Amino acid sequence: MDHVQREKRPAQPSGRGPGGDGASGGCLVVAIRMPVRIVALVLVVPVRMAWDALAAAGRFLYRTVGRPAGRALAWLARAVCVWPFVALWRWVLVPAGRGLAWLARVLVVVPAGWVRRYLLAPLGRGLAWLYARVLTPVGRGALWLLGSVGAVLAAVGAGLWTGTVWLVRYLVVVPVAWAVRYLLVVPVRWAVRYLVVVPVRYLVVVPAVWLYARVLTPAGRALARCARGVARLAGVIVAGGVTALLWVGRILLIVPVVAFWRWVLVPVGRVLLVVGREVGEALGHAWRVAGYVSVAVGRFLAALFRWVVVEPVRWVYRGVLTPLGHVVRDAVLRPVAEAARGAGRAARQAVAAARETVRQARADVRRALFGEHPQGDAPASREPRRPAGRTLDGSTTALTHLTKD
Repeated sequence: MDHVQREKRPAQPSGRGPGGDGASGGCLVVAIRMPVRIVALVLVVPVRMAWDALAAAGRFLYRTVGRPAGRALAWLARAVCVWPFVALWRWVLVPAGRGLAWLARVLVVVPAGWVRRYLLAPLGRGLAWLYARVLTPVGRGALWLLGSVGAVLAAVGAGLWTGTVWLVRYLVVVPVAWAVRYLLVVPVRWAVRYLVVVPVRYLVVVPAVWLYARVLTPAGRALARCARGVARLAGVIVAGGVTALLWVGRILLIVPVVAFWRWVLVPVGRVLLVVGREVGEALGHAWRVAGYVSVAVGRFLAALFRWVVVEPVRWVYRGVLTPLGHVVRDAVLRPVAEAARGAGRAARQAVAAARETVRQARADVRRALFGEHPQGDAPASREPRRPAGRTLDGSTTALTHLTKD
């Protein structure tokens, strides 16, 4: 509920004057504002208190249940989905990939390199040398020889063709062409000119041109002027009809609609705008006031819970359970612990004495079976011996060795 205190927002300009809430709002605004704010406050306070209670419960559940459950689910997801794939990648796929890479390198790359280096490269160099030193000169010589023979044959063929063409042209084609021209083409051309073209020109073309220029052109111009006049008359009639229809539509439709918009909808909209603005401001004011009320109620409930539950529990813990725990610790737990430690020491001493007895018995059995030890009375124990303490006589430094020498 403490988050209500952080909801302080900068004041926004609402279009009112400096004279207060209703200084420049008019009587309608003043008449609407107080009832709307009272109704909004009555309706919003339970909603805001329920909202704050749900928010506090949600935060408590998130801290106590949601966050640990999320962490547990995240750990479970990592354990089920991530770690097996990581282990599979690290311990199976990567070694298998490295083994396959090494196998491919040994079986494919290295033999291919050897084949390229010691087989294909020398073979390619040999083929290149053969092409450059043998095939290229031979090919060039063959091309030169073929070019020379072709040039000779072309010159001979060109001479023969030129002579044949000259003979055919001046012995056959030219006489035949002159004969055809003067025996066939010239008579046919004169006959077509004087038997077809001249009669058609003077019997058809000249009368048709005169008819188009003297009769059809003036008639067409007259018809065009008549059509333009008729079109202008129809345009004037249509424009007058459209203008009349527009005026009738304006008088019957637009003027009533504009009047209805100006004198009915605009005032009603302004009133609704004022009412909506006041309702919105009233809801915001009621929400803020309900936040303060919710904070006060929450603090009262928290104080009540503290004085009814927490303080008695704390007093019971400090005044009853703590002294009782001290008494139990001093009268029961510490003596029991001392007795347990003493029993442990006695058990360790008993175990050490039993171990020493067993060691002596083993030494006696060994002496009875194998005799005395050749180096003295010290038994040949397999247990590690503790080093003797350092004394002035048993020092192992270089200075004491020099002093003894």
